Amino acid sequence: MASRLHRMSLLWKILLSTSIVISILFAVTLVVVQRHVLQSANRTLDQEVNGSFQAYDSLWRARAEKLATVSLLLSKMSDIRRIFGTGDPATIRDSLGELWSAISEQEALVLVTGVGGDVIATLGPGSESLSMNNLAVVMAARSAFPRQSSGFMVQGSRLYQVMVTPVYVDTAGGPALLNILVAGYLIDAVVAQRLKEATGGSDFVFLDGHGVIASTLPRGVPGVKDDYASVVKPLLGVDASRIGELHIYRSFSAARQNLSVLLREVYIVWLAAVMAGVALTWWIARQILRPVQELDRAATRIAGEDYAVQVHEDDQDELGRLGHTFNTMCVALQRARANLIRQERMSTIGRLATSIVHDLRNPLAAIYGGAEMLIDLDLPPPQVKRLAANIYHSAGRLREMLSDLAGVARGKVNCAENCDVREVIAAACDAAASEAENQGATIVLKLSDQPIELPLDRVRMERVLFNLITNALEAMPDGGSINIGASQVDDYALIDVEDTGAGIPAEIRDRLFEPFATAGKKDGLGLGLALSRQTVVDHGGDMWMEPAAGARFVIRLPLKRVVPA
Repeated sequence: MASRLHRMSLLWKILLSTSIVISILFAVTLVVVQRHVLQSANRTLDQEVNGSFQAYDSLWRARAEKLATVSLLLSKMSDIRRIFGTGDPATIRDSLGELWSAISEQEALVLVTGVGGDVIATLGPGSESLSMNNLAVVMAARSAFPRQSSGFMVQGSRLYQVMVTPVYVDTAGGPALLNILVAGYLIDAVVAQRLKEATGGSDFVFLDGHGVIASTLPRGVPGVKDDYASVVKPLLGVDASRIGELHIYRSFSAARQNLSVLLREVYIVWLAAVMAGVALTWWIARQILRPVQELDRAATRIAGEDYAVQVHEDDQDELGRLGHTFNTMCVALQRARANLIRQERMSTIGRLATSIVHDLRNPLAAIYGGAEMLIDLDLPPPQVKRLAANIYHSAGRLREMLSDLAGVARGKVNCAENCDVREVIAAACDAAASEAENQGATIVLKLSDQPIELPLDRVRMERVLFNLITNALEAMPDGGSINIGASQVDDYALIDVEDTGAGIPAEIRDRLFEPFATAGKKDGLGLGLALSRQTVVDHGGDMWMEPAAGARFVIRLPLKRVVPA
């Protein structure tokens, strides 16, 4: 993964990082917003549930007060007392129904019971299902007489909100309990639905000890409490005993829908922000990377030694100033390179002239001396002939050196003829014999007994060997030994030249065959080995140095002529 990231372009790195940063920022924002929305929704739902309970409580209190007022009013009416005194259910029901319909709602339930709780007369919806004997709510309210008692009553599978009012008559011994008036409302699904509508959508579930009595939920009590915010309140009887519970629920579905809408909008905003951010980043990055890419291409051309390259520098920002500096650097490099080339050419001409003077000094001295002797002295014919031969050979050496330096035939082998390597080696040794004798050095030949013939430019190859021998002699000013061997290995002839001198200095060992590589020489500037190796390469072979006590050079030549590529 890291290697792929490193191979990506800078533009894609910027775009990827921008997308990641925007996504992380929106993810964190989304988490924070979602958490706050859920907390706010929970608080709102809790407030709504508690508000629903307050609304319910106010409604029931209002109903209870109304029942209490009406019941108390009826209990104090003399006509009602007289009717209750008859004990006739039909009379009581007819008379009470007229009065009740005049001062209260038709949907209210009215019961008239005896002192023992036996029902005498009933009026209102749902009264037919009530037990006619020993009405429990009456017995529970007796302890509070002569005060009224309110609460809830469960009869069968029905729940009622009731107000129990004792009816007294005056007797000689004081007030006596005549009857008990029970007034109330039936609580069913219709009432629960009205409560739901009145509270703006809260669900109501009324329960007794056996299960659900009335509910606005299709499944009764929710099985997953996390789907709703809820509050639970007890339903108390007239004696303050717990006879059931009221559960008020507020669904999270609306909050979840709002949250889904919010998340959808956030995702749309995130997508739009990513696209806008990537587009803006791409445009800005392109503006930034355009001069950077131009600088990169220009630097590549400079690496290819094209110093005439120029970059755009119209911008006034940091990149524009960088482009100006880059162009100034290119101009400075051009000038410096031109000066360096000019100085190097002058230096090369000077060194080459010095080398040529050094190499040509000996042949010119022989020609000049011989010619002077021929002019000034009257010599016998044999001596004249010997001087003429020396002049001829020296002139030939001059011609060969000039030909090598000019490099006209570089890469070509002219006048190749089959030569015995042993003879070429012997000729080079003969040419250097007098100089070796003067230094007290010996040349030892270790040649094969069998002839080793191969196509050679004899003159040039003799000069290669002569150059190796003279280099060895320069490395042994106090005398030493030069060992020269020749052998045939497979399709190649191997020639090695080894001396007992101090060896090749370490500072030029890696560039030994480069032009002007020299160290420790009083004369000459290191063209000999470079020209010698080129001659060997022109013959299709190679020359290298091997580790030894002194210096050891190996020449490998093919037995068959090879045209260099």
